Amino acid sequence: MNKLVDNYNRIHNYLRISLTDSCNFRCIYCMPNEKMQCMPYNHLMSPQEIFTIAETFTKYQVNKIRLTGGEPLVRHDFADIIKKLSNLPVELNLTTNGVLLHKYVTLLKEINLNTINISIDSLREEKFKFLTKRNAFNQVWDNILLYVNQGFHIKLNIVIMKGINEDEINDFISLTKNFPIQVRFIEFMPFNGNQWKKSKVITMKDMLTIIDSQFSYQKIKDNNNDTTKKFKVEGYEGTFAFITTMSQPFCQGCNRMRITADGKMKNCLFGKDEFDILGILRKKGDIEPIIHSFLKNKHKKMGGQFDNFMKLNPDYLENRSMIKIGG
Repeated sequence: MNKLVDNYNRIHNYLRISLTDSCNFRCIYCMPNEKMQCMPYNHLMSPQEIFTIAETFTKYQVNKIRLTGGEPLVRHDFADIIKKLSNLPVELNLTTNGVLLHKYVTLLKEINLNTINISIDSLREEKFKFLTKRNAFNQVWDNILLYVNQGFHIKLNIVIMKGINEDEINDFISLTKNFPIQVRFIEFMPFNGNQWKKSKVITMKDMLTIIDSQFSYQKIKDNNNDTTKKFKVEGYEGTFAFITTMSQPFCQGCNRMRITADGKMKNCLFGKDEFDILGILRKKGDIEPIIHSFLKNKHKKMGGQFDNFMKLNPDYLENRSMIKIGG
């Protein structure tokens, strides 16, 4: 069976599919400040189109699919989508803001979806409201506890921004004492309209200095394709990790491809290049040659747009906003 290999001999077996560019939160690092215009439903991939595209990728040893958004659970046909995908021979995962998760706990258990990433950038109710523009902290926290108690593998995604939430890093670490979760600190990344500045980036090195003041921890072995650098406080149930996209990119082990909610293939989060897979599919065309040829155009690092974030001028980046790409 053929594999999906780029020009740098990286095997790609992980597909991230955005279901929608709509979200019930308004996180400052994800959405531009201006009023957002979400895509009309007929511009989005239908449940059957999502399945057909995903099934095509599995022919080439793609064995992991993650559903993202926007917020994937706001789609009224989310249950239909995930039921269809659960029939494929893949590990199926989900990234969500968590506010609607209580509606789907039975379904997700039935289809054996085990790992869920929940974005939560503050443990303080007022700051959560400031960051998301929604008064929903208690519902999200209740859903985190619900899913932990139901035996799901929960990862918390926290985007750390200087002057905003670095003072909560050790609070998040403390959660791993009694909860078997992974807390993942994400370096602030630049996207269209998210007011990124290099001065707002807190690197892994900076965060470890903060953590050193309170905890004794050990390094955990990372796998070749991991986006995280993992650690564990001695005697704690859970772990913590860093996604060091800005300070220590992990492009050499990249195995990921992306499909936006409107069916465009992106082979890098920071890449400006896109190809309309959905358009070809709707014209009854063959998308397999397109997947191969597009992957061959994948850049070695950071979508070919920058190498060192300290020298990055975000004004020259060509890309979508984060919510239009998919988390």
